[in-house]
Amino acid sequence: MCLAVPGRVVGLRSEDGARMAEVDFGGVLKDVCLEYLPSVAVDDYVIVHVGFAIQRLDEKSALETLANFENLGLLEEEFGDGFAQAAKQAGVEQPGVEQEPRA
Repeated sequence: MCLAVPGRVVGLRSEDGARMAEVDFGGVLKDVCLEYLPSVAVDDYVIVHVGFAIQRLDEKSALETLANFENLGLLEEEFGDGFAQAAKQAGVEQPGVEQEPRA
């Protein structure tokens, strides 16, 4: 699944002529392209889809959405270890990772 996730801009920079940001998604930091929203500033909230900020969002809406995504387990699905999740879904044991007991 590929969600459009809200996050807070914590840093700005230029990379190869493109305006970029470091965005905090509830503790997970990712690089995001700001070319669609050139006026975004540090501490603004943006909705990010496939690495691009596509819309500015107010803080209240962003925090509510992040909390809902967290409660539904969607943040782990979006930002977690994809290989570990696939192995868990397939029932494959991973060395050094505790397995949940099967019912």
